[in-house]
Amino acid sequence: MGNLFSVQRACEIVGLESIVTTDKSLILRSDGIILPGVGAFGDAVDWLKRLDLIDPIKDFIDTGKPFMGICLGMQLLMRESEEFGRHKGLGIIEGVVKKLQDKNGQGRRVKVPQIGWNHICKPANKTFWDSSPLKGINGGEYMYFAHSYFTVPESREDVLSVTDYEGNEFCSTIFKKNIFACQYHPEKSTHKGMIVYKNFADCIHEEY
Repeated sequence: MGNLFSVQRACEIVGLESIVTTDKSLILRSDGIILPGVGAFGDAVDWLKRLDLIDPIKDFIDTGKPFMGICLGMQLLMRESEEFGRHKGLGIIEGVVKKLQDKNGQGRRVKVPQIGWNHICKPANKTFWDSSPLKGINGGEYMYFAHSYFTVPESREDVLSVTDYEGNEFCSTIFKKNIFACQYHPEKSTHKGMIVYKNFADCIHEEY
């Protein structure tokens, strides 16, 4: 349910040997995993349940090895989503998923979904930006977004970047221990997005 082969191609460019798989044992043996996704939250959770992948994803994250979630893959980490009703997520990050507002603070209609380029900005006092996969990317850089929902982590400490869409600010990157997750698509974000993949590859190589 994601741009699997675009993600795989980005991994290959930065020198990672990547495999698209639902094999639980292979996931757990991997040096790093990426959970991409597009589409509806509830449908994605149902597929993860059918494929019996929820526990392997959680077990992998518990190993401390690098994990990346992209777009819906970021949202799935939350406790629950309000997309088309209420759906339980993986509960790996405490927080919820909410819909982008279709009006700004002045009551002007806003187009939802957000599709296109937008800034990722560094919140005040974020000292660990340069020790994350955003190392080498300036605050305020453009990344490519395509989404109608966004995450609301309970802890501001988990928020690595924020983005303003027509006057509505939301969390656009999460970074917590070995978990890096972004609402935007690095694989669609030209050379700046490839820096994210290169930094993720470096995180994997540092583990070994």
